[in-house]
Parts: sequence; C-alpha cells; structure tokens
Amino acid sequence: MPLPQCATQPTPQEIVALRERYRLERERRVRPEESGQYRSAEAEFGYFAADPYTGEVAEREPLRDVVDVAVVGGGFGGILAGARLRGQGVAKVRVIDKGGDFGGTWYWNRYPGIHCDIESHVYLPLLDETGYVPEWKYAPGEEIRRHAVRVAERFGLYDHALFSTAVTSLVWDEAVEQWVVTTDRGDEFRATYVITATGTLSEPKLPGIPGIEDYRGHTFHTSRWDYGYTGGSPEGGMEGLAGKRVGVVGTGATGVQVIPMLAEDAGHLYVFQRTPSAVDVRGQQRMTPRQVGADRQGWAAERRENFLRICSGEDAGQDLVADRWTESAGLLEKLLPSFRRHGEPDFEAAYEAADHATMNQIRARVAAEVTDPATAAALSPWYRYACKRPTFSDKYLPAFNRDNVTLVDTADTHGIERMTERGVVVGGVEYEVDCLVFATGFSVGLSGITSGKLPVTGRDGVGLLNTLRQRGPRTLHGFTSSGFPNLIRMGSLQNASSVNFTHILDEQAVHAAALVAAAEEKGAVVEPAPEAEDAWVDVCAQGAPDHAWFHAECTPGYYNGEGRGRPNGPTAYPHGAVAFHELLRHWREANMGEALRARTVTSA
Repeated sequence: MPLPQCATQPTPQEIVALRERYRLERERRVRPEESGQYRSAEAEFGYFAADPYTGEVAEREPLRDVVDVAVVGGGFGGILAGARLRGQGVAKVRVIDKGGDFGGTWYWNRYPGIHCDIESHVYLPLLDETGYVPEWKYAPGEEIRRHAVRVAERFGLYDHALFSTAVTSLVWDEAVEQWVVTTDRGDEFRATYVITATGTLSEPKLPGIPGIEDYRGHTFHTSRWDYGYTGGSPEGGMEGLAGKRVGVVGTGATGVQVIPMLAEDAGHLYVFQRTPSAVDVRGQQRMTPRQVGADRQGWAAERRENFLRICSGEDAGQDLVADRWTESAGLLEKLLPSFRRHGEPDFEAAYEAADHATMNQIRARVAAEVTDPATAAALSPWYRYACKRPTFSDKYLPAFNRDNVTLVDTADTHGIERMTERGVVVGGVEYEVDCLVFATGFSVGLSGITSGKLPVTGRDGVGLLNTLRQRGPRTLHGFTSSGFPNLIRMGSLQNASSVNFTHILDEQAVHAAALVAAAEEKGAVVEPAPEAEDAWVDVCAQGAPDHAWFHAECTPGYYNGEGRGRPNGPTAYPHGAVAFHELLRHWREANMGEALRARTVTSA
C-alpha cells in the first residue's frame, strides 16, 4: 500500500518546526497520572454502568446443567463463535452476557448519531450467509444491533443464552475435564469448552475529576444513554433538552458523532475538549445492492478481504471500498503490526512527509468550515495521524458555528480542573450546566480476565491472571495456553488486528470452532504443549516492529497509555492480518495436533 501522496515535499526547516509544535502541544495535555486519571464505573459510580435498556430483570432459577460450549460475551465475537460452532453441528452453545440481549458494544452504545465508521458492507459479518444488504455506506447503530440479533436468531443462539448475567469465575475440573462456570445470578453449570469473547469495549470509564461526586445536575455515560431524561432516539429529537444547558466531556470518536446531535436539541451546549480529534470526510451515502456487487455469490467476503488487504499494506489491485480509511491506509503503519518494508532506508522520511500532508489537509478543513478563528485554532489537531484514532464526520465541525455551542478548551489546565454542585470549572471559570454527558469511552485493553473481575483457574489451581503477570502472555496463536485446557480466548493478544475488527473476529471464530471440532474428532483436549507456546512467542517477538519511539512522542490517549508510551513486545503477530489468516489455514490443515493432548478420562 503506497503512502498518501504529498504534493510538495516539506523542507527540513518545516519538519523541525512541526515536530516542535507537536511536542509543545503534547506537553500541554500530558498528565502525571497517565491512565490513572480515569476511574471505573463501579462502587459509588456503578450507576453509570447500569443497564438502562432492559428494565427490571426477571427472576429465574439458577442453572446446574451441562453444555457443550460456554461462550463468555454476547457481542460480535461471541455471536460469531456461536454461529460457527452451531454451523458445524455443536448442539448446546450457551452465550452469557451482562447486557439484556446480543450486540455487545452495539447493545450498550445507542447514543444519538451513532454510526459505524467502517463501511457497513465489510463491517457487518455473515452478510453472504444471511442474505442481508445494508442500505447505507455507514450503518447506524440500531441497524448493526439488529443484525447481531438476526445472526443470533439464524443460528439458534437464543436457545441456551443467559442475559443480564455476569460470569464470576471459571474453574477447570480435571477429574471430569470440564469447566465449572459460576455467575452473579447463582448459576453453577459445566461446559466441556469455554470461549472467552469479552472484548474491551463494554466497561465505561469516567474521568477522575475532583468534585465529580459533588455535582447535583443530571449525568450519564454515552454508552448508557438516558433517553428517559433527554427524550428522542438515536435519530435525534431530544425534546427533553430544550432550554437546558448541556455539557459533554470527550471529543473522540463518540463525541464527534453525538455533539452535532446535542447541538441541535440543547438550549446551550458546552463542549469540554482536552485534545481535538482529527476529523476527516465521512461521505455518507445510500448504496444499492448492485453498487456493492451483492448480485453475485460471495460478494461480501470478497469486499471485506479487499478492505483488509489494503488496510494491512498488501497489494489488492482495485480498491472496492474507496474511502478515507483506504486512501490513508499507509499511515496506519504505526498502529498495525504489518506493512513490513525491507530495503527502504528513506521510508521514515517519506512517511513523515505523507503524514504532514494529510494532517495539513485535515487542519485546513477545520479552518475552512469553522467560522470563528479562535474556535478553529482550538479544534485543529497538532499530532501525527496515527497518534489518535481517526474520526470521520461531515456534521461535527459545522456544529461549532452555531450560536448555542461553546467550545471550552482544557489543554492549558491538562483537562477539567474540578466540578462543583452546579457545573464544571476550567481555567478558574465555572460553567453551569443542567446535564453533563461523559463521552469518555471504554477501558480499552481491559477485559474481565485482565482486570481480575473474571478469575480463571486452570489445572492444579493455577490462576490465569497470575500467569500473565508473572510470565507475560504465552499462547499458541493467541487462542490457547498450556495449563488451561479447552479454554479458547478471542481477542488481539498474540493474534492479528485490523481497523475492521469484526473480520478478525470471524476468522478467530472459524479457528475456535475448528479447534473444538478437532478435539471432538480425536477424543482429545485443546491444550498446546509448552514448546508450541515458546515457538509462537518467538515468532511474535522476533518480528515485532519498533514503534515505541513513535507512540512515546504522541499526544496522550489510549493508544499510548495516556502518554506513557506503547512498548514493543511479543503481544501481536507482527506480519499482518492477511498473513496471519493464511498461516492459520495452513496450520489447521497440517499441524492441528500441536494444540491437542490426549484426554485423561473417557467420559464426562
């Protein structure tokens, strides 16, 4: 994948000046607490994580049965795992989720304006299998949630599912070679296999603002939108905000979508910004089935593979999606472990020049669309393209031209100073608000296993979290680990990644189902030998790209641990998703035995 074209090469003096500007802007925003500046939505703030969509949860008797596979997580990872298992004939698949239905992130995120910013025809999985063709290039959140339900219904995943239920422990019973699964609703059932697909976009995080507990106005998190207070729907029409002073904290991908909607309906909107997003063109449009090639079999698989190849730096020939993701794909090199370039000693200089051109284009768009020069200056992003998640909108920047919208830049105070009973204090000025909305995202990279909320105990009473802390990640292909039989983990650890993560999850689901099928056929247990783990850790370590220096210089955000940096290490497959998927396909054909060991019992 070539880098974005730079019409004029920046001079050495311009590059030096730009680096210094980026450094100064970073220093304005970095905080000594790093990720500690956020707090979780639990204890006295647990109401921020409560489910506002299900209503009163019906009582039920605790379960004491046995299932073939327990899948922890009802987002697209868990849905796809369940679908692939059911597709190969596994009868009792139980999906467990804290939400009241399938959907995962798309169950929780229902805020006004929500859309996916990956093209719907590659993001929504199993389109070929379900015969569904999205109407819009970028699907609204409710369409995505309904597609999750559609897939779950198609594959019979509701039959054994448990909703409004959190798994509290997984314990391996060696005597019968089964997992004992307990939940917060008194369940204690058994499963031959467990697949964890908990993701990292379900636990809302809050800024640790001094005095947050003193505020007496109305508050909620965007992932638990309070339509009872605002009125309206994801399409807008929030009549409950008429005449009200509303504040929103956060200007990342969620803020970019929700702020234009709030601007339309609030009496006055205060946007509290620490770091502006890089907001590129969205280009939303209706798409006919013929435009996306849906008149031929396998169209969706072809389209998503094309998108994956381009965003992984591979040659794809024609660009079928043709949006700003694919146009700027070369700049993703510092985020995705792919784009292996050999014999290009001048690559970094070319990369920096292309980055300079793209970010100049984005800053020029701000200046052209925002009429007030001071506001435009505050909204201009001064950092490298891959330092923060790119965002896309055609409505965000014009929202700041409205008389009822005030941008409050908090960079000089490294964020909001404090909160009072009446509002928010920045630079010694109190902004009184009737309602404060936290668009501060999720605890990215944190799952129940890594946070300790979901303890996993393997053979001989060994805890998975302790193993991770003491020895670091040790897996075969990111899925399985020695000492934790029949436990298959989905996610990005020692696996592959891409901006279109549903594609990654589907490939993982196919692999997880294949592991279960092989174990059943061989009468075996899924568990790699330590030697296979060692070899895989070496593969991940030896090819790991050196990007630590880049992220250490970035503006603080979740990509670099709020300024701490992003250390190198054997945490991902280093040669990209396309190569990884090919590797897995060949491995399943020739080396599946590496992940299996003989059973020690003849029946469960």
